Amino acid sequence: MTKIAIISIALGLAVMVVSFAILEGFRNEIQSKIFSFGAHLQISKYDTNNSLEVEPIESVRLLQTLHRIPEVKNVQPFARKTAIIKTKDEVMGVALKGIDEKNGLSSMRQNLVAGKFITFSDTAASNDVLLSRKIADKLRLKVGDEALFYFIQNPPRVRKFTVSGIYQTGLDEFDEAYVIGDIRQVRELNSWPDSLVGGVEVMLRDFTQLDPTFDRMYESLPYDLKLDKITEQYAQLFDWLKLLNRNVVIFLILIIFVATFNMVATIFIMILERTNMIGVLKAIGATDNQIRSMFFFRGMSLTVRGMLYGNLVGLGFCALQYYFHLIPLDPENYYMNRVPIYWDVKMILLLNAATFLASLLAVLIPTYLISRIRPVAAIKFD
Repeated sequence: MTKIAIISIALGLAVMVVSFAILEGFRNEIQSKIFSFGAHLQISKYDTNNSLEVEPIESVRLLQTLHRIPEVKNVQPFARKTAIIKTKDEVMGVALKGIDEKNGLSSMRQNLVAGKFITFSDTAASNDVLLSRKIADKLRLKVGDEALFYFIQNPPRVRKFTVSGIYQTGLDEFDEAYVIGDIRQVRELNSWPDSLVGGVEVMLRDFTQLDPTFDRMYESLPYDLKLDKITEQYAQLFDWLKLLNRNVVIFLILIIFVATFNMVATIFIMILERTNMIGVLKAIGATDNQIRSMFFFRGMSLTVRGMLYGNLVGLGFCALQYYFHLIPLDPENYYMNRVPIYWDVKMILLLNAATFLASLLAVLIPTYLISRIRPVAAIKFD
């Protein structure tokens, strides 16, 4: 029974550690992919048009204002232009998203799976573009190939771009629609000066401060600009993450309940097995509290051993998956090609504390049975 108690606590804690590491890994991986395309907040011209192409806004004064906000970590000007890509055998409609050299490197580089990032020039707009893996496969393009982009405007224009790299996020909202390029190409196509942009993406220092920062920023913006939260733009993805979190919490509560129930059963059996010993100890003068403390510390010893083994198993599995990617995933269904692991020291300590407190209560409950054992009946007990 003691081995069963140790194993149940070890497995329960190991499963909780692994579950939270994977859950937070999923959350951070997916959020990171979403933020690489939309940041936390997006500022654009207020317009009733639902097209990806929007009216331009003056960026100089807006960028200066945003940089003075303490919660703002980074700002990214962008501009979008719809186009049709034509190759020898295929035709496909896409949205060209233009970014600049100063702020556009770090967020997208993590999604690059082949080739290199856009090579920006100081004198002219770069002809390099990044295609998603899905778009590249449909158009049968690879790194180094050239493709014609037809922009539907008056008059129509054509540009020849070179595929410098291929990215993959696993999110259809991006992979099936967007091509990444130089923002100066969009400016030239729209005949915009350098001060105009299609919008500005704002990355915050702390994502948990999204709502209060949104409220303060909304009040300070001019009336003709609108502010959008990433959680509302891609609500279905964030709702899915919340649903995952709710399911895992229920699952973890059940695991803790099973582990503590096993500990209660173990202490009950230990007391029943030693009823005769308890009667002898009471007969020679031992108090209920003294006998209770013996079983309590025995239960705590089992708990600590179980937690030690549970941490070794759980953290060991997480380390193997983190460094060696033992368990792969289908990107079509899970948005990533492996099970992600996120190291959250505070959460690991919290899980250990919750397990210890639950086991503590589980050990205390059966020990009160000792006070009801009478020495005469206990000594006769066989």
